Amino acid sequence: MYDPSHLRTFLAVAQTLSFTQAARRLGLRQSTVSQHVRRLEDATGRQLFSRDTHSVELTEDGEAMLGFARRLLEVQEQATAFFTGTRLRGRLRFGASEDFVLTRLPEILERFRSDHPEVDLELTVELSGTLHEQLAAGKLDLVLAKRRPQDPRGELVWHDRLVWIGAERLRLDPDRPVPLIVYPPPGITRALALEALEREGRAWRIACTSGSLNGLIAAARAGLGVMAHSHGLVPPGLVRVPDRAGLPELGEVDFVVVHGRRHGAERGAADALAAAILSGGDRLHPGRRG
Repeated sequence: MYDPSHLRTFLAVAQTLSFTQAARRLGLRQSTVSQHVRRLEDATGRQLFSRDTHSVELTEDGEAMLGFARRLLEVQEQATAFFTGTRLRGRLRFGASEDFVLTRLPEILERFRSDHPEVDLELTVELSGTLHEQLAAGKLDLVLAKRRPQDPRGELVWHDRLVWIGAERLRLDPDRPVPLIVYPPPGITRALALEALEREGRAWRIACTSGSLNGLIAAARAGLGVMAHSHGLVPPGLVRVPDRAGLPELGEVDFVVVHGRRHGAERGAADALAAAILSGGDRLHPGRRG
């Protein structure tokens, strides 16, 4: 009833909220992406996206289709692997940024381990900037991390905007430097936060530095300051700083999977995990159901 190619296209649009970005990810024309979505909507008899010239959003039925589409594709991939007799082997060095500590990434990795038990998966959790450096140095085979604006590398998992967050009771004094809670260099959100404040001529001070997301969250919950963070990944107990605080806009950020230079068995395992992340990317977004 549901064409797998249409389901893959639907997932790509749902995760990027952009027909253009989905087309780039899938290597399709934008008109083809629109056609796939329209045919899937015809098959379901439901509207899956509400869209206009400025935005794309999932409808309630689209949210429900996320889980169905992902499971249907997973079953198809498992059946294909079983009947073709393909078994991946080798060592896969995978790096994930701190941003995903509190998401459902473990579910994706657990399913990958179940599907490919002969792959030795090694996980490194680090800052996005550090992961990109390790990938370039040949120390990792695949990375799931943020990328800097205008960086063309990687396949887009989803696009988001950065916002200032802090404790709900936090009040900023406009006459005093902004207290910042940041990752150490080369943290990408750290760099973007400092650049935004410098552009506005706003004074700042470092109130807390930690390489651990949990450390940053603890400091923010204690009211020590504000931190730049993905809008779709705001941790429990923290809220977006209201516009009346006068903090500058931080811009947008992409979360991507990027391949290293390995070949052979390692490349095959990296391709399989990248595909699992791309097809299950909605699991990394706490605001999404399923």
